[in-house]
Amino acid sequence: MDRLTAPAIKVTARPVWLTSALALLVAAVATEIYGLVARAAGIPMAAGNPGGDVATSITVGMFAMATALVGIVATILAASIARYARNPAVIYLRTTLVLAAVSCAAPLSAGDTAVSTKLMLCGGHVIAAAIVIPIVTRQLRTMTSSTSSPSSR
Repeated sequence: MDRLTAPAIKVTARPVWLTSALALLVAAVATEIYGLVARAAGIPMAAGNPGGDVATSITVGMFAMATALVGIVATILAASIARYARNPAVIYLRTTLVLAAVSCAAPLSAGDTAVSTKLMLCGGHVIAAAIVIPIVTRQLRTMTSSTSSPSSR
């Protein structure tokens, strides 16, 4: 009797834009939960524009919405880097770490905003970045290692 073997399954890598979009979906849910917990903890939910003098209310859903909107740009960035960069994982990681750090400038400079709110908003940026950046970087690294061959090194 012949040995039983499993049928060959072709494994294809998921496109980086899809990985980014799925990671952003998780980040949007996580930041919204974070915002709800902060609201329940009594952190004021009002923030002004950077340098502004009037705070506006941060409503339920705004954390997820902001994460999703920024995520559209982040997904385009990831797909562009994947397509054009020689070492996409490194370029993406460095670029997004800098952008994540810079993104905290807006909440930290928000006018007419409690310090606790500024720190909480910056925390939301960190949470989203901590979810998305490693996932997309890993995907880019996997794509790069699977497309390179020993003869191309």
